[in-house]
Amino acid sequence: MTVDRAVAPAALGRAVLLGRGAATLTAAGTGLRLAPDPGPLLLAAAVVAVTTAAGLVLFSRNPYVVRRPVALLCGDGLVTLAVLAADPGIAYFCAAAGASALAGVVIGLRALPLAAAHAALGYAVAARVLAGNPAHAEFVLAFPIACILAATGAAVATAALRRHVELSVRVVASAQREAAADERARLARELHDSVAKTLRGVSFAALALPQSLRRHPDLAERLADTVSTGAAAAAKEARDLLDGLRSDEPTRDFAAVLTDLCSAWRRSTGIAVVLELAAVDPPLPVRYELCRILQEALRNAGRHSAASSVTVRLAAVDGRLVLTVADNGRGFPVPPSLVAFRTEHRYGILGMSERARLSGGALRVRSTPGRGTSIEAAIPA
Repeated sequence: MTVDRAVAPAALGRAVLLGRGAATLTAAGTGLRLAPDPGPLLLAAAVVAVTTAAGLVLFSRNPYVVRRPVALLCGDGLVTLAVLAADPGIAYFCAAAGASALAGVVIGLRALPLAAAHAALGYAVAARVLAGNPAHAEFVLAFPIACILAATGAAVATAALRRHVELSVRVVASAQREAAADERARLARELHDSVAKTLRGVSFAALALPQSLRRHPDLAERLADTVSTGAAAAAKEARDLLDGLRSDEPTRDFAAVLTDLCSAWRRSTGIAVVLELAAVDPPLPVRYELCRILQEALRNAGRHSAASSVTVRLAAVDGRLVLTVADNGRGFPVPPSLVAFRTEHRYGILGMSERARLSGGALRVRSTPGRGTSIEAAIPA
């Protein structure tokens, strides 16, 4: 991911224009009460107001104007000279400092010679001002040096902002790459745990089929049936996988997503569902795993529990998200370790446990024959 190097100068250029306009207009407004003839100050203020508005429009509509520094700085120099012609006083000093700062934004430290030229012209103007009124000489003579300081500060600030933008973009790009890698790993795990295993069995049966056709027609018929059944099972698993991938909608409220999943399951099974869902917004990987755990828990309840009601709870407890699916069905004896479910061919519970563990959490199963089953997944938020 690349960074457009015009972003930082364009942003700071707008800020400089606004700052110069505000400072010059404020200085002109203050001078109106002291000047015997307010006409020149009003003219200078009008020039600054109009050119500032035009500059802001230009930077907003075409930020790439900073890539044409010669034309931009020449135009801004003419504006500064127009202010000088209207009022060779404090309004000009503010405009010159702003012009130097804009040059620092656009061309960096290469603006120092231009800022020095503004400072030299400023000293000439200061000498003219002091010739008519020598009071406060030290105050007037301090203004021109502000051009050098403004150009240096603007150049340093632009370079720092550019580095910050580039670093931020690199961080975002790195996060996107990590998210993409996690997504690929998750999809690979899903395919390995479902479709790949089924297709492997189908391939073994298909390999044995040609030889069986010649020697054992009855076996060949059974193998053909196995291939057909396996292909149908793989297609179903693929559909289930795609449904699972689509089950979460990251832009929607998580509680609403879970509500939709439960509503769809209730319509398909006719079993009542009671929802107690906290308003939480977990990270995307956690959202996905919790959705899949909920789907598997509901599927198990619909197939095996003979329940009339299921309660689904989602709560935030001590920095963890706790999803609980409890039914009032027949229940079953829970072995001391979830690994024992493998020998009982309860792969759904094993899959839920693996999902919780891969998310940094754990799965707990509580069940008593005749008193229902509770499945609780606790995952760090």
